[in-house]
Amino acid sequence: MKDQTPATDYKTGAVMKAVRLHAFGGPEVLHYEDAPMPELKDGEVLVKVHASALNPPDWYLRDGYRSLPPEWQPQGDFPMILGTDISGVVEAVSEGVINFKVGDEVYSMVRFFSIGESKGYAEYVSVPAEHLAIKPGKIDHVHAAGAPMSLLTAWQFLVDIGHNHPNPLQAHPHISVPLQDKTVLVNGAAGGVGHFVVQIAKLRGAKVIGVASTKQEAIVRELGADDFIDYTKTAPEDVVRDLDLVVDTVGGASTGRFLKTLKRGGALFPVYPLGFEGGAEAEKLGITVSSVQVRSSGVQLTQLARLLDDGSIKVVIDSTFPLSATREAHERAAKGHIRGKIVLTVA
Repeated sequence: MKDQTPATDYKTGAVMKAVRLHAFGGPEVLHYEDAPMPELKDGEVLVKVHASALNPPDWYLRDGYRSLPPEWQPQGDFPMILGTDISGVVEAVSEGVINFKVGDEVYSMVRFFSIGESKGYAEYVSVPAEHLAIKPGKIDHVHAAGAPMSLLTAWQFLVDIGHNHPNPLQAHPHISVPLQDKTVLVNGAAGGVGHFVVQIAKLRGAKVIGVASTKQEAIVRELGADDFIDYTKTAPEDVVRDLDLVVDTVGGASTGRFLKTLKRGGALFPVYPLGFEGGAEAEKLGITVSSVQVRSSGVQLTQLARLLDDGSIKVVIDSTFPLSATREAHERAAKGHIRGKIVLTVA
């Protein structure tokens, strides 16, 4: 336990640089501008951000979550700061925080799932202490920022959900499966979540088949995939059968195509389950379809820091952009074919 260092010189009302949106829309609604410093509430830590990563929920929210049913779409609480994944240095701590002190290097997935609260595309962010963990010491801030959401998603899908928040998109709790000596296909194996799924599945003793485009084969194999399918040349559902698990990091309406690749008793994990309509077919085939809605967890990030430190899990960086070029970073994301993570450099 570390001694508490109170926020003795922290002043609310100060100004920082941040990227905010004042309306939903495309990358053009992201504005680099002055913004008030976040207020530090009891149980929170003020972090000076060194790097912040992009994740799909960032551009979904920026766009107003238009893919959701209208009743689920958020109302704009503008101006809004996006960005959940951060790595930085503790600037101040509030009353009740005993595990962190000023100067600690930390990383976090900040307040997910929440909408409208101050997040990570900024020079400073306030973080609930339970969402925070000491940064892996052997990787830099850019790589640490690239980990939280994607790595927690992969871990909560495959190993330990770590929370009891219900998933509104399915009636039953998530059902993970043992991976030792199983055959796992990862669709989107070079992407943010996919490249972590490949590594975790290998660590847990699975044979892994990675699916990605031609130029991603080398990195997918380097991360541990035993076999590779280039989807630009071969549809994976046409050439594989009797799989134990498919993790479809692309998901959506097309995820049902993987049902025929699975053995009876197998499982299909769509990371983005909206649009899947094959529930009846899956039940008929004896296949479990299950998804996780990832949640922040400082406890799990502390566990995962050890794997990041010893090199068991690596963070792949697609590209970096300064905070002032967040619009360009979102434009890069919109082009797709992302290898690992896109990260904003802040401090």
